[in-house]
Amino acid sequence: MITNLSSQQTDFQDKLSKLLSWESVASQEVSKTVDKIIANIRTQGDSALIDYSIRFDKVEAKSMADLSLHQNQLRAAFDSLGEVEKSILQNAANRIRRYHKKQKQSTWTYTEEDGTVLGQKITPLERVGLYVPGGKAAYPSSVLMNAIPAKVAEVETLIMVVPTPNGASNPLVLAAAYLSEVDKVFTIGGAQAIAALAYGTQTIPKVDKIVGPGNRYVTTAKRAVFGQVGIDMIAGPSEILIICDGKTNPDWIAMDLFSQAEHDEAAQSILLCPDTDFIAQVRSSIVKLLPTMKRQDTIKTALKNRGALIHTQTIDEAITLANQIAPEHLELSVTDPQSLLDKIKHAGAIFMGRNSCEAIGDYCAGPNHVLPTSGTARFSSPLGVYDFQKKSSLIMASAKGADTLGKIAAMLADSEGFQAHAQSARYRTKNH
Repeated sequence: MITNLSSQQTDFQDKLSKLLSWESVASQEVSKTVDKIIANIRTQGDSALIDYSIRFDKVEAKSMADLSLHQNQLRAAFDSLGEVEKSILQNAANRIRRYHKKQKQSTWTYTEEDGTVLGQKITPLERVGLYVPGGKAAYPSSVLMNAIPAKVAEVETLIMVVPTPNGASNPLVLAAAYLSEVDKVFTIGGAQAIAALAYGTQTIPKVDKIVGPGNRYVTTAKRAVFGQVGIDMIAGPSEILIICDGKTNPDWIAMDLFSQAEHDEAAQSILLCPDTDFIAQVRSSIVKLLPTMKRQDTIKTALKNRGALIHTQTIDEAITLANQIAPEHLELSVTDPQSLLDKIKHAGAIFMGRNSCEAIGDYCAGPNHVLPTSGTARFSSPLGVYDFQKKSSLIMASAKGADTLGKIAAMLADSEGFQAHAQSARYRTKNH
């Protein structure tokens, strides 16, 4: 059901590489379909959007008004929830907002001895598009995690797109949009929604950046429009890597592995542990608990295809492998996780201690659950307020500073053969 490996196997690195490999979601067939959809949206705008919504989502729509939701509808969705649901959703939103407020960056300057002022101006993006999946499942947590940092960054207009197959909307998703202060909602989905956000239509304004998860058509469309607009990332399957010292309840570890495997058949769940007896206990827990899972078929396939229980010689070796893998979620299920933290170089989110399961990070701890996957944690970070702010350099030279800087710039410009650059700088120097 799940592969057993040892770091001492002579072919271990080859097997690990195969385990970690994941082919991009893009295919020629998908890309061809997406390119055609994007072209139609660019040329036909709203009319193409309406046609695609009728065709793919089976909705009744004669105009974009039929594919739009107003603020009072979002508020009504929140009001329709039970008191417990309201409280839970509000609590999660408050925790996410409180955490992300600490990420907000501000404009700064400093003045050099000659009076020259240098600095950086922080400006929020004007318009952001948020894609929220619809259909098979509802993801209010995705709304909170993507929308709240955007509004903390003071994005002026946040536009959410969410498909409503057969005209059915999810009240939790709309309630989350209300709590997250989403400005506009359009009930559209697929590659056509990404194209509409990227290029604009008669009704939907062009945005500066698109965030949010989606299926392979949505992801391929995001890749296609990148450059025209910014995007958050090209996300691969969800993944968890657990380093355990063998002293955690094995049922807990098995369920943590399940928590990623239940996402989809391509999700990845890996345990690194120096205790062979504990690894056997976890395997037994997997066998025992799997039949109790509603999504057991998905979990079983994911564990079989991309899961592994890996015996390492030491915890330090486990950390070395974790840094090689650069996982989306890393659980340090050990007695003293703080002692390991400085050794961790690459991970999207680090869950420290036996009580810190990845699931609380997905929903309500506070940090963002939009994380780099497929090893991209080597150079990428979780989604945050900083993704919705841009930076402009500030340069205000004093007369004295211009004299010094102008001579330096002119010399360097001359060496590169740019005469106008050099002369422009010399004009600002004394006795030029």
